[in-house]
Amino acid sequence: MMMKCVFPVLLLLLTGCSSPDGQSVQKAQQAKVSPARSLSMEQLCKENAAHRYNTGAQNIAVTGFVQFQASYEVRGYTPREERFVCAFDPDGQFLHLSMR
Repeated sequence: MMMKCVFPVLLLLLTGCSSPDGQSVQKAQQAKVSPARSLSMEQLCKENAAHRYNTGAQNIAVTGFVQFQASYEVRGYTPREERFVCAFDPDGQFLHLSMR
């Protein structure tokens, strides 16, 4: 008798924990940055890295562009294999360059 009462309550609790609109959360996390915006972030990163490492921007190789929930990262390396990461805010504004 006790098992019949517990099962519906447990099912109700588990149902209440699920997200009714899980797709909208995923869409918000996967918003795409425009190609023009990503190219400008890449160029700005190259310019900052070239200045930091005393080389030309054409010598900087960009290896990745990663989007997080509240920021972007552009990764790359110099001709001397020095690795770096440029961080950008959600609006695409340059934050900092860090050596890796």
